[in-house]
Amino acid sequence: MADKPPGFDTLAIHAGGAPDSATGARITPIYQTTAFVFNDVQHASDLFALRAFGNIYTRIMNPTQSVLEGKVAALEGGTAALSVASGHAAQLLVFHTMMQPGDEFIASRQLYGGSINQFNHSFKSFGWHVVWADADDISSFEKAISPKTKAIFVESIANPGGRVTDLEAIAKVAKKAGIPLIVDNTLATPYLCQPFKHGANIVVHSLTKFMGGHGNSMGGVIVDGGNFDWSKSGKYPLLSEPNESYHGIKLHETFGGIAFAIACRVLGLRDLGPSIAPLNSFLILTGMETLGLRMQRHCDNALKVATWLSTHKNVAWVNYAGLPSDKHHALQKKYAPKGAGAVFTFGLKGGYDAGVKMVSSVKMLSHLANVGDTRSLIIHPASTTHSQLSPDQLIKAGAGPDVVRLSIGIEDADDIIADIDQAMS
Repeated sequence: MADKPPGFDTLAIHAGGAPDSATGARITPIYQTTAFVFNDVQHASDLFALRAFGNIYTRIMNPTQSVLEGKVAALEGGTAALSVASGHAAQLLVFHTMMQPGDEFIASRQLYGGSINQFNHSFKSFGWHVVWADADDISSFEKAISPKTKAIFVESIANPGGRVTDLEAIAKVAKKAGIPLIVDNTLATPYLCQPFKHGANIVVHSLTKFMGGHGNSMGGVIVDGGNFDWSKSGKYPLLSEPNESYHGIKLHETFGGIAFAIACRVLGLRDLGPSIAPLNSFLILTGMETLGLRMQRHCDNALKVATWLSTHKNVAWVNYAGLPSDKHHALQKKYAPKGAGAVFTFGLKGGYDAGVKMVSSVKMLSHLANVGDTRSLIIHPASTTHSQLSPDQLIKAGAGPDVVRLSIGIEDADDIIADIDQAMS
């Protein structure tokens, strides 16, 4: 029994941290400081030259952040992690580390609307170009690969539709092309799905959502799988070539299986600066201790609500992979057997106007642009989160005019259903 690896809930509570060595505090303190004193000149020199690990400046590293990173890496089964200001910041640093001007990456069309905007518009300022593929058509990823392709990006459970992605199939495409597979695991969390077990190389999260779980803190994280050879193809010079800002060090050669997380920290985070606040790290750490308990309740409630909606007279369709009739149900059983998550969409027979009226009529549910809260949340994507998209893009993203998105919380399921019922009536 002594050699048995810790279970998920044990890791969620204990991984990454220990009682504070200076004070004995059992809970990780909030290290609310901008900078850290060096032992001596040599110690300072070693830290700045990457000859030693340690704290220099909170923009780059902080002890509260380090505990958060250790916990997430343990839960995902990764080699190292880097916590940052938001999920968008995590995506920015990932692509900054592997892309050069003129490079391309492939992304699934079934993504959070904010990611679609970031990829379509903001990334153009860096000279990075997205090529879209369909997660329900694996061949579309193969057809999109070119000599300029540097990565494939997907969500394990897609936002807003709750579609489950065939990670193993897409990982095979990425491996054949010699490029990494990046998986946004925000909606699933490692409680439901661990993408590294299915061929992913990098995992990102918006910690703002289910990982923190209480709607009180912004954060993001990058998790390094330690399972990609960044030197083999020569496509990733920031990792494989001598780095001028660190006296010619080759990051992959020096740091091996944690090289990508190191590069994101000492190059991207150092210079672009989207650091997470120590207080936010602390609050997310507190939320993560109950991740397993919360996610199971989220999933149980979501299945009850989706089942009820599927029989409602005003509902045209329900898109939730936990329903046996859903086309992604088999993938859900394979990749997320504990549950299909808490976020899903359904269509109202009254179309756009009915969706707008419904979100204006809820009483207990909160009408806002977030998911992953303990509270149940509702939004009409076509008029809000996905409103920048064209009609064709809305349909492809699973956010058509009749679509309502739910993020089911951990209240009593009967109360959630009662509020949705009165709002539709």
